[in-house]
Amino acid sequence: MFTIATPQKPADQALRQDGLSLLLPAGFTASLKLDAPHWQRGWNDLTDSWSRLPPDAHLKDGGRYRRRRHACFVHDLANDALAQTAHRAHWQPLDYNALHGGLERWFDPVEPAVAGSPAWCELLASLGRLFAQVRPVARWSIEAHQFRIDTTEGVGRPTPEGAHRDGVAFVVVLLVARCGVKGGETRVFDAHGPHGMRFLMQEPLTALLMDDERVIHETTPIFPADGQDRQGGMRDTLVLTYRADGFQAP
Repeated sequence: MFTIATPQKPADQALRQDGLSLLLPAGFTASLKLDAPHWQRGWNDLTDSWSRLPPDAHLKDGGRYRRRRHACFVHDLANDALAQTAHRAHWQPLDYNALHGGLERWFDPVEPAVAGSPAWCELLASLGRLFAQVRPVARWSIEAHQFRIDTTEGVGRPTPEGAHRDGVAFVVVLLVARCGVKGGETRVFDAHGPHGMRFLMQEPLTALLMDDERVIHETTPIFPADGQDRQGGMRDTLVLTYRADGFQAP
């Protein structure tokens, strides 16, 4: 089920057939039909914002290894119009997040200059158009999460809730940066069978696209790389979820 072909399948085909698509940096902009040089310059201007993420105050395991911002958008497919919504809490049912489910978690919003930038908006809309090829819908409700996981406590946990689904249609995990760490293996499992795969996302603009109804995913803990001061180890990602039935709420 999860053999990634070489050369790779088109992303929409891989999502239909396998429930996931792994986009590698060399083909990232082409797969999403982004104007490569223009979009790349705009995106590079945004990556420093991950250094300004505030601590996640909602970690129930008591850790201080995660920093985070959050924003919500609606993508109207008929008009191909993306609009940011009023800031809202992030909520998941316990069925999908046994650790943090059932809680209204308020995170600091994504910085306006980031959420309104052309590169950010083009990325979200391009993914929305791609997913609509796989599952035609009128609109997507999109949640965007900027994450930094660090190793200042010796270990950082990208998915402290373990292997999970998110209760949406599609999930995107985009690697923004990775420095001074080991571990952080991404694992994807068939939600309805025994198959699975594991791999390491190491280069920026490596992206995993998943059909959330068909697969379960997790990322293993990160640790300081050998000989690396643990204060400097970090893994930055952008996680996007696309849902057709509005935002999840209590």
